[in-house]
Amino acid sequence: MSNTYVLILILFVVWMLFFDTNSYVIQKELDDDIEALEESKEFYESEINKDKQFLEKMQDSDELERFAREKYYLKKENEDIFIIEHEDSLENQTDDE
Repeated sequence: MSNTYVLILILFVVWMLFFDTNSYVIQKELDDDIEALEESKEFYESEINKDKQFLEKMQDSDELERFAREKYYLKKENEDIFIIEHEDSLENQTDDE
């Protein structure tokens, strides 16, 4: 350890690994951020594809009517709708809320 070159080399390596603006620690954090952003990008792209498929499906008037009836309980004139809920589905709804 008395050799000055070895001491300078060790100081240089420590400086480059931990204290420099391009240090290994900072680069590792940036790589983790990039991975998280890529995962969220994939998630949002899949959601966009699901929404595109849903919009294409809703172009059909029968599908649109079915969706409106199931989701928003809409009905035609002079039509009665009976909503039947099972006990197990009611328990799931209270757990979700």
